[in-house]
Amino acid sequence: MSRLEWSDALSLDLPPMDDTHREFVELLAVVDAAADDAVIPAWRTLIAHTQIHFDQEDRWMRETRFAASNCHTVQHKVVLDVMREGLRRAETGDIAVVRLMAGELALWFPQHAQSMDAGLALHMRRCGLDPLSGAVLNPGALPDGEISGCGSVACTPETSGAPAAG
Repeated sequence: MSRLEWSDALSLDLPPMDDTHREFVELLAVVDAAADDAVIPAWRTLIAHTQIHFDQEDRWMRETRFAASNCHTVQHKVVLDVMREGLRRAETGDIAVVRLMAGELALWFPQHAQSMDAGLALHMRRCGLDPLSGAVLNPGALPDGEISGCGSVACTPETSGAPAAG
């Protein structure tokens, strides 16, 4: 059984983001349940999904004036780098490292989704960003400058140009 299961607690009420997150949880469960000879292909699939997942969120951040160096984007890069290192190690026979990483991702993901991604989802709704087309339907709600934090209330001071939480 997966160490992480989809639940309403992970839902951010933004269907494109929730769908991608649900798929991440499902693919992580596949890795978790995989026999040793299936771990590497399942991990590769998870990495490919995660690259697309993070690229999509990073694009949404750029479209709504998150800075390129914000901590949310940096966290995406670090997680992907670690996942790829796990793949390299697994390909040399250290499958246990991927199993360990899968467990750590199951612990990390809810925190990431409920803080950084929740902040992004709120920001996207305020700006009226259409996640499919990239159109900003409420440009007046865009911050004056780039958001340098992650977009969560805890990380982004109101003086950064980010809209206030509410």
